[in-house]
Amino acid sequence: MGANTVLLITIWLEVSLHEPMHYLLSILSLLDIVVCLTVIPKVLAIFWFDLKSISFYACFLQMYIMNWFFAMESCTFMVMAYDRYVALCHLLRYPSIITDQFVVKTAIFILARNSIVTMPIPILSSQLHYCGTNVIDNCICANMFVSRLSCNDVTISRIYQFVGGWTLLGSDLILIFLSYTLILRAVLRLKAEGAVAKALSTCGSHFILILFFSTILLVFVLTHVVKKKVSPDVPVLLNVLHHVIFSALNPIVYGVRTQEINQGIQRLLKKVC
Repeated sequence: MGANTVLLITIWLEVSLHEPMHYLLSILSLLDIVVCLTVIPKVLAIFWFDLKSISFYACFLQMYIMNWFFAMESCTFMVMAYDRYVALCHLLRYPSIITDQFVVKTAIFILARNSIVTMPIPILSSQLHYCGTNVIDNCICANMFVSRLSCNDVTISRIYQFVGGWTLLGSDLILIFLSYTLILRAVLRLKAEGAVAKALSTCGSHFILILFFSTILLVFVLTHVVKKKVSPDVPVLLNVLHHVIFSALNPIVYGVRTQEINQGIQRLLKKVC
């Protein structure tokens, strides 16, 4: 969370970083911060102070924010992949395509699409009748764990979450994969010395992080489906790691490894000192 905060402050204070690409990085950092503030304090309260209780409405609010912001993060990855595609494959047209207006429209699209699609998930879960135990087998109010406590048929809720979630994440992943495939094809045609290695180093780390993001989420879902064959602690661990790892890696992979951001942080530290 500290790295994301530093990245946000650097982009805000450094005028040279007021560009569309860095605005997209700011959106990603902001999403990571909100996800951390939604999940990590409660997890720490459980492990440090044994404060395991959470109110009914707070649980479903946490569920909505997690689903909403993870969907927005996936969509942001997709937009950033498109940004890299335009930058490497259509360099001369980049200033006319990726503009401040493009970033504003993108931010509105990310907010609207994901808030509308993910809203029914906590609503459907909150309408269920909970007549049994009130102990969630997780330190986070994940929908699959909460709905398991219901006495009603949860088929509709699970089908919507599966279809809605994988429609959002699946379509984003397909577009991300397509963007980096076109980037790879364009990069391999470059003849400038060192250009191929530099482009592959930058885009390769981005794609590996996104693939890792999707893989852990897929493994988490699969371990939940086959819960009888794996330890019950495995899905919980994967769920927590899914919130922590990427919030820590995103500012490093997308921010600090970027030369302009790195120089901006150094200038900011010099001013502070």
